[in-house]
Amino acid sequence: MKPPAIALTGIVKHYRMGEEDIPALKGVDLSVPAGAFVAVRGPSGSGKSTLLNICGLIDGFDAGSYRLAGEDVGGLDETARTLIRRRRIGFIFQSYNLVPVMSVRDNVAYPLLLNEVPDAEARARVDAILDQVGLAGLAERRPDQLSGGQRQRVAIARALVKSPTLVIADEPTANLDTATAGQVVDLMKTLGARHGATFLIATHDDRMTAHCDEVRGLTDGVLQ
Repeated sequence: MKPPAIALTGIVKHYRMGEEDIPALKGVDLSVPAGAFVAVRGPSGSGKSTLLNICGLIDGFDAGSYRLAGEDVGGLDETARTLIRRRRIGFIFQSYNLVPVMSVRDNVAYPLLLNEVPDAEARARVDAILDQVGLAGLAERRPDQLSGGQRQRVAIARALVKSPTLVIADEPTANLDTATAGQVVDLMKTLGARHGATFLIATHDDRMTAHCDEVRGLTDGVLQ
């Protein structure tokens, strides 16, 4: 039996603003099974971004423990966290975060370049994932030549091309119309299952949460 993709226990995170100590997360426990599609929702300032940044190994934490697919990653230094992010964690953002001067193909290939995947294998993997997201015919276009839905498909392809353990998605449908949002959610679920990825999603969007395996509420740093 696979261990949970995410296992957080008693996660505490504080920020300092001048002399003020601001608690962002207050003893959060979260277990996400491998392959699950889970959303966290809550008002602005509730701690969602902090939680996602911790799960994505962007931020550390002050107390508690974090196991990623059974591996204790809480005490790793920045170099080790960076290597795990590159190899095992994909990211999908509300604003897409594509490199504007790079083609669709090169944006999707970039994680494989960082991971030093051989050129022939990288080309094959990029071609396959672009076909899966329906963008095979747009591989040489730049992001500014695409619609919002197409840009998000590129972001999904980029996140999944390295077959990650975990995909972190921050408000991935917020900038999309209803029809496009539905297509993007379906694509994320379908490709996540195909690639064996677990999704953790921060969202306010009922169009997204309606399709999730589980929805957890986060308010003032406390996970419900």
